[in-house]
Amino acid sequence: MPDSSFRSSMIEPDTKAPTLKRLRQMSRLLDNLITIPGTKVGIGLDPIIGLIPIGGDFLGIMFSSYIILEAARLGVSRATLGRMVLNVIIDGLVGAVPILGDFFDVAWTANNYNIKLLEEHLKFPSQQKSADKWFIIAVFVGLLLISIVLVALPVILIRILWNALTGG
Repeated sequence: MPDSSFRSSMIEPDTKAPTLKRLRQMSRLLDNLITIPGTKVGIGLDPIIGLIPIGGDFLGIMFSSYIILEAARLGVSRATLGRMVLNVIIDGLVGAVPILGDFFDVAWTANNYNIKLLEEHLKFPSQQKSADKWFIIAVFVGLLLISIVLVALPVILIRILWNALTGG
């Protein structure tokens, strides 16, 4: 049974539309802010901040996590939240691969996929049970740990490479 303290913090039905609008705008900003002329391909801030060495992918996951948190507050089910988290994990892990990951970030628009999942849930909200507080906490602890690994792993690899090159 969902925790009543979490239920009381959930978004009321009359505020869902502005919240969804804000999340759509954030998703557009992150995934397809600028359309490449002559194509339907968009580039957002997520692949651009992913170019920042070490911390870029961490920031991308944190921005994407906000959309998931708001989806949880809107009462999205565990199954849907799990799919949203999987989209962000794929985006973060593959996006962390140098060069290839940057191209992948342009093609894999996790935030757009997550907005579609949220919209689908909002069309048929009574068909699914919303996630409880502890599940949501576990999801965000997991995302935070993945983010930390994405920061720590390149630092460790650079240190190993530096030591190998300098003989230290």
